[in-house]
Amino acid sequence: MGNSSQVSHFTLGAYYETGLLRWLYFLIILSVYILIVLSNLLLIVVICSNRTLHEPMYLFLCSLFVNELYGSTTLFPFLLVQILSDSHLIPIPFCFLQIFCMYHYASAEFFMLAAMSYDRYMAICFPLQYNTKMNVTKVSLLIFLSWFVAFVGIAVMTSLSVPLKLCGTIIDRIICGNYSIVKLACFNTKANNIFGLLYTLLSVVPTLSLILFTYVRILQVCFSGSMDMRHKALGTCAPHLLSVLNFSFGCSFQIVQSRFDMNSINRVVGILLTLYFLTVQPLFSPVVYGLKMSKIKDLCKRLLCGK
Repeated sequence: MGNSSQVSHFTLGAYYETGLLRWLYFLIILSVYILIVLSNLLLIVVICSNRTLHEPMYLFLCSLFVNELYGSTTLFPFLLVQILSDSHLIPIPFCFLQIFCMYHYASAEFFMLAAMSYDRYMAICFPLQYNTKMNVTKVSLLIFLSWFVAFVGIAVMTSLSVPLKLCGTIIDRIICGNYSIVKLACFNTKANNIFGLLYTLLSVVPTLSLILFTYVRILQVCFSGSMDMRHKALGTCAPHLLSVLNFSFGCSFQIVQSRFDMNSINRVVGILLTLYFLTVQPLFSPVVYGLKMSKIKDLCKRLLCGK
C-alpha cells in the first residue's frame, strides 16, 4: 500500500457515534483542559514570581508543571476537534508530531520525577551538604538533561517509524501511538521493536530504581530521627511519591494497551485508560503539590485574594 509518505491521512477507529452527547463530551473535555491550564499556570506564576521559592525543590516543580501543560496540550485541542468531527482523520505529519510530543512528555516526566526524588534524598539524608551539592547550576543541568535525553530517545524512535511501508491506515485508538503505526507496517519491524523495548527499559528501569533507592534511604533516616523530623520529611515527600505512583499507573496501562491485544476490553474503558494517561497527571500534580506544600498554598491564597 506504499509507505507513510504516500498516504495522506490515518483514520482513528476507536471513536464511535455519540449523537447529541458529543456536545456534552466537548464541554466536559474543554472544562478539564481549562482547569489543567489554569491550575498549572497558577503554580508556575507563583513559583517564578516569588524569590523565596527559587530553591531546587520548587524549580523542579516548575519544570514539572511546564511539562504537564506540554503533555496535556498534545491531547486536548486535538481531542476537542475529533469529538465534533464525523471523519476522525489525522494527517500523517500531525500524527507523528503527536507521537513525538506525547512520548517526549512521558519520558521527560519520568526523568524529572527521578531528579526530584534525588533532590529529596539529598535534602533529607545529607542536610548539611545540600545547599552546596544542589546548587542552581546542578538543578538546571538535571532539568535540561531530563528534557534533552527524552528528546533524543523519542526523536530516534519516531524517525524509525516514519519511513515504514504501511499496509493499512486505520489506527484503532483515539490518538496516534508509535506501536499502532508499527503494527500497520508491511515488512520487518525488528529495529523498531528492539529500540522501543530497549529505550523503555533503559529509561524506566533506572529511573524507578533510583526513586525506589532514594525512598528506602529517606524512610530509614525518617524512622531513625525525631517525630518532628519524620513529619516534615514525609510531608515534603508524600506529594512526590503520590505523583510517581499515579504516573506509573497511567503509563503501565498505556504500554499494556498498545503492546497487547485488548479486544476483550470494553471500548469505552479503553478510551478512558488512554485519557487517564494524559489527563489525570496534569490535573493531579497541581492539586497534590498545591494542597500538600503549605508554602505554595499560602502564596496561591495571597495571589488569588490579593493579600
